[in-house]
This record gives sequence, C-alpha cells and structure tokens, in this order.
Amino acid sequence: MPHMIWKGAISFGLVHVPVQLYPATQSEKVGFNLLDKRSMDPIGYKQFNKNTGKDVTRENIVRGFEYEKGKYVVMSDAEIRSANPESTQTVDILAFVEAPDISFLSLDTPYYLAPDRKGEKVYALLRDALKQSGKVGIASVVLHNKQHLAALIPVGPALALNTLRWADEVRDFDQFKLPDEDPKKAGVTPKELEMAQRLIDDMSDSWNPHDYHDTFREDIMALVEKKVKEGHTEEVSEVDEGKPSKSSAEILDLSELLKRSLKKGKPATKPAAKRGAKAVASESDDAADAEEPAAAAKPARKTATRRKRA
Repeated sequence: MPHMIWKGAISFGLVHVPVQLYPATQSEKVGFNLLDKRSMDPIGYKQFNKNTGKDVTRENIVRGFEYEKGKYVVMSDAEIRSANPESTQTVDILAFVEAPDISFLSLDTPYYLAPDRKGEKVYALLRDALKQSGKVGIASVVLHNKQHLAALIPVGPALALNTLRWADEVRDFDQFKLPDEDPKKAGVTPKELEMAQRLIDDMSDSWNPHDYHDTFREDIMALVEKKVKEGHTEEVSEVDEGKPSKSSAEILDLSELLKRSLKKGKPATKPAAKRGAKAVASESDDAADAEEPAAAAKPARKTATRRKRA
C-alpha cells in the first residue's frame, strides 16, 4: 500500500467528497552512485564559492533571486515561507472541460484519490458523472506548500488527480523551426500522405501498457548480476553500443520507406520503440513518386527504451 500524502475533500458547488491522496506512480529508475575509481569511495557534494574556489559554510549560504544579470534580491527562509500558499486540504474544482482539450504537454504528475470517511457514494457519483459527460474537472490544489493546477480524471474505478503545468511553463511552437501545417507547403505529396495513413492503420492496436517494458533497466540489472556473480564488483568496463549497419546509414526516399513499410505488413507482435532503420524491409521498388529525399535513417542501438514483452 503506498503512503498517503494527505486527506481532504474534492469541492464542486456545494458538494464535498472526502478523499485521500496517494501517489499513482512508482519509480523504477536505474540509480548510480559517483565513486572514486581509485578506491571506490563515494563522491560527495561540496559547496564552494565559484569565484574564489574556497569552501562556504552552511551559515554563510543565503537564497537569492537573480532579477538582472549578476544582481540579486536576497530572501530569507521565513520570507519565502510567508509567500507560500496555505495548505487547504481541498481540491477546488474551477470548471469542467472536454478531456481532449487538455494537451499532453500540460500533464505533469498523477495521483490517485480514494474515498474517505464513508464518502464512497458521493465519490462514485462524481466519478460516474464525469465518465458519462466525457469531461474532466480543472481544479486548484496545494501540495507540498506549492499551488498547482490539476485535472480531476475518472480512470476505471478511481478518480485520478493529474497536476498540470502552468501555461507559461510550456514552450510556444514559435520558438522552434517547424514545417508548415499545410502538407503542400511542407512538401508532402497526397500519395505520400495516403501511404503514411495506411501504415498507421496497419500498425494500429489497442493500448495496453503491460505490453511494454523498460529494456534498458533490465539490461543494466542483468549486467550487474553477472558482474556480481563473477566477482567483478570494482571493475569498470565499457558496454558495446553496436555499430550501425550500412543500410541503416543510407539516405532513403520517403515514398520508398513508406512502400517498404507497407509491404512488410503488420508485425506479429505489437511494435514498440524501433531500433533504427533495420525495421525497414530490404526489398526495392520504384522511387520516382517522391519529390523530396528523406533524412538519413537513425543508426540502430543495442538498447531500446521500450519494447513489447516476449
């Protein structure tokens, strides 16, 4: 059972739903410690003055906000705490919006909400009403002394609370050089677009997160286990990344890539992160339909971030 973060209530209109908040995810990251390779001693964090190089004691460290280059406003811990929003233990729903209107870019951290203090019925009422409406609640909530915007989402039998990034935390598209949204202006031909859509249809499947897993972590843990069994607990060795094949470095025509992918057909297993251009079949066909050459296919790597379970 995960540790409860807080208990409070969902508030919308005059309705209050008593709930408990739990983390919805758990970390499975590979953690490494920094070591001195000469003695295998841990490497610590040292605080020092970047201008003089001298060590700085804790009592001489203050927090400063840089309002101009090289100019700071110093703030005490008490001043920072006074500016923090008060914890209200309430998920205040501000509005209900259509679920597809929320961009994936805005999603931050997910939590589960569980009913509390005999609030099962009103909890189920809100969950089922959201499901039938196809909408999600936009709410304000204070977590860890910080105010968050959040989305209240029905997920199976549960209500989930997903914190959202504020609008100014998501970069605008105009900061990047992107192709025109008009396919013609972007140089995409109707035939290329048709083949790409057919390829998407051929590779379409239902989403099941259990079909995919972190192969990098598994490979690292297997390597750790192997080295421990062999007694190599203090040795450093390089992992072979593999060399890109000749075909993976070729410049391929966009129409040719699409045709080959369609000829290959739908894979027997669900596709995950592809390992470079080796997924493209080697058969050749007429490439005269394309007007622009495609970019070079990426070289294959030994480890993929995600792949389907065997």
